[in-house]
Amino acid sequence: MSHYETSLQRDLDRLRAKLAEMAERAERSLRDGIAALMAGDRQHAYSVILRDTFIDALDREIDRLCLEFIIRQQPVGLHLRFATAAIKITLELERVGDYAKSIAKQMLKLSRLGAPVASASFQAIADCAIPLVREAVDAFAAQDVERAQRVMIAAEEAERMRSRISEELFTARQAGQIPLEAYAPLINIARRFERVADQAKNIGQETIYVVTGEYAKHERGAVLRVLFIDGANAGGSQMAEAIGQSIGDPRLVFSSAGLDPKPVDRGLIEFMTGKGIDLSHARARAVVQVPNLDHYQVFIALTPEAVATFPPAHAKTVNLEWLLPDPAAGERLGTAAAYEPTWNFLRMHITDLVQALLGEQAKATH
Repeated sequence: MSHYETSLQRDLDRLRAKLAEMAERAERSLRDGIAALMAGDRQHAYSVILRDTFIDALDREIDRLCLEFIIRQQPVGLHLRFATAAIKITLELERVGDYAKSIAKQMLKLSRLGAPVASASFQAIADCAIPLVREAVDAFAAQDVERAQRVMIAAEEAERMRSRISEELFTARQAGQIPLEAYAPLINIARRFERVADQAKNIGQETIYVVTGEYAKHERGAVLRVLFIDGANAGGSQMAEAIGQSIGDPRLVFSSAGLDPKPVDRGLIEFMTGKGIDLSHARARAVVQVPNLDHYQVFIALTPEAVATFPPAHAKTVNLEWLLPDPAAGERLGTAAAYEPTWNFLRMHITDLVQALLGEQAKATH
């Protein structure tokens, strides 16, 4: 083996070892997070939060090693793809560490409330998602495409489990089995474990890219999803969804939901029929009943209280407030006089939003 080959292999082994260490720390934080949640152990939760700094430090160290590797070795082909993918994977693992920290913080909120935890469901989604992180990184280090593909398939189960947990929590809240203040932290914990599985899936996609040179990612941004939220999903949000859907652009998906769903307003159905839109089959639903909720990019609150349902703001989501001109319109439009101003308000804003969304999408694809 030549000096160059020896040096190249040494650098690659160092990167693999550091990635394995980062994956191990992220996995440990997740396991400690679910253990703290199940036991109601605040000290354990604080330890998870504090240890996130070590994961962040590894993220920076691996980025530096990758850049040094590219400069020193000037790799091409597979080795270059490995280095660039490693940089992306550290970002995925850093996010996993953030999710573990978030789970611990949510646990501290629940601890103050003395709220019960549906242990079987939360332990199950944790047991599904956590092992995928290490498995995905091991597949990347071994450049094993089949193993990476198995991770990607297994990650889909976490999404189904999160949906079931959301339904369980919604039913429990309606029955008064959990306090309202505990509802959001519990939902957030389930979402974090689903996102952990998503990060493992992303790592699997990077493995396929490194080995084959083909980028397997199908970006969710190919379809833009907008969710309108109000109180009852009986009036204004149903109108907004219908206006958006009437545009008929396959690149856009519009949905609506409410905090406390009620039957869709009959007067609204009649008004929309006059506009050429049939809402006779529309059904109100809660926010947690929206399929693939984490795939939505734009969340729009039509009433002040709906703002509380916004996901944490990050680079891939936009949270907007469109407070309807008639305060009653967010819940139930009521009199016919309320329909037309609300229609005009929503149609104007939705038209402007659509033009902006499609303009940004066009920029992203060129």
